Amino acid sequence: MLIGENILLALSGLLANKMRALLTMLGIIIGISSVIAIMSVGNSISSSVTSSMEDMGVNNITLGVSRKSTDDTVTSDGRVFAGISRGSEMEDGDYITDEMLEEMETAFADSVGSILLSESAGSGTAEDGNLTANVNITGVNAAYLENEGLTLLAGRTLTGRDQEEGKRIVLISDRAADNLFGGDYNAAIGSELHIYVSNRYYTYAIAGVYEYDDSGFSTESEEDVTTTVYLPLAAAREQNHSSAGYSQLTLVTASGVDSASLCTELENWFNSKYYRSNDSFEVTAGSMESMVSSMTEMLSTVSIAISVIAGISLLVGGIGVMNIMLVSITERTREIGTRKALGATNGSIRLQFITESIVICLTGGFIGILLGLGLAAAATKLLGYAASPSVSGIIFSVAFSILIGVFFGYYPANKAAKMNPIEALRYE
Repeated sequence: MLIGENILLALSGLLANKMRALLTMLGIIIGISSVIAIMSVGNSISSSVTSSMEDMGVNNITLGVSRKSTDDTVTSDGRVFAGISRGSEMEDGDYITDEMLEEMETAFADSVGSILLSESAGSGTAEDGNLTANVNITGVNAAYLENEGLTLLAGRTLTGRDQEEGKRIVLISDRAADNLFGGDYNAAIGSELHIYVSNRYYTYAIAGVYEYDDSGFSTESEEDVTTTVYLPLAAAREQNHSSAGYSQLTLVTASGVDSASLCTELENWFNSKYYRSNDSFEVTAGSMESMVSSMTEMLSTVSIAISVIAGISLLVGGIGVMNIMLVSITERTREIGTRKALGATNGSIRLQFITESIVICLTGGFIGILLGLGLAAAATKLLGYAASPSVSGIIFSVAFSILIGVFFGYYPANKAAKMNPIEALRYE
């Protein structure tokens, strides 16, 4: 009998016993839909997280001063104890200075594109009478501000002269301008901004209003959201009374530079040149590229692990298919006997029932794929992510459905093929 005829026979059998067929496929449907939904949601979250991290600068390197640890010690009984960090507070000589950065720019001129410097000047509440806005005050250099890619809605940005003179002039977000000036951005320009930080008021002049990017996750309401107020780095350092240097900064690498290798080179250069005799602190570097790679790998691993657990129901569904095939063979014993008496070979009988098993599993698989995609779309929409169907999950589901059909259908098919035609014809 041809494969096409076997498929038609299998489909007619499913239509003749719809409820039994549906219950048989239920395990396959649940298993496939679970795998598809989990892998698709995992893909969506992974893509969103990776995209967000890449927007932060995949070619960025974070350079910072961290505490050294003593070497691990091994006791007489072989136990190993990690070293204890030395030193407590950083002193002036422990910071990365402007002179160090100038020398670094010269030494790595072909690898480092720009240096992004920032310093927090505190968090507080901007006030104008009864009107308030929550803000973080951050001092930045020109390169940092340029790298932020802010969209200016009114006024001007911070100029080189503002940076050099350390003027108390700031950029505020449109959210802060909405709260304090009723959305009149032009009225905000040139106005004084009073911010209450740590029991003290600081006054700045507003130079411009930028568009706040609310793509990040926040549980705050529109009115209570905390936005950043940018001011010249020198002004922030003066406000903080800091002059020692920087404990952390960001480097933007030149195009085509291997950030992982550059991290190692920078660490070796700083530590051998400036921190060799420092007993408490050293310079460490980490790239955003490696963080993105690690995050993607971790999310993929978690998604696959959960999918494997959900896939256990596929095995349960396969056992259900085997059970219904055994029942079907028992019901069709006389049919099998008649076919064998008319000359059907063991191979054709075996192929017929394996084909039926595959059709059942594939039908359940396709229903499961559609259900899984629907669940994934609903879940990603609820979570606020863009839907990202898992192509690999769909291919895996179809292949696994066929495999289950062959694996769990072979035993019943083989049992049918080995029936004695005379005994089968006598079966009541």
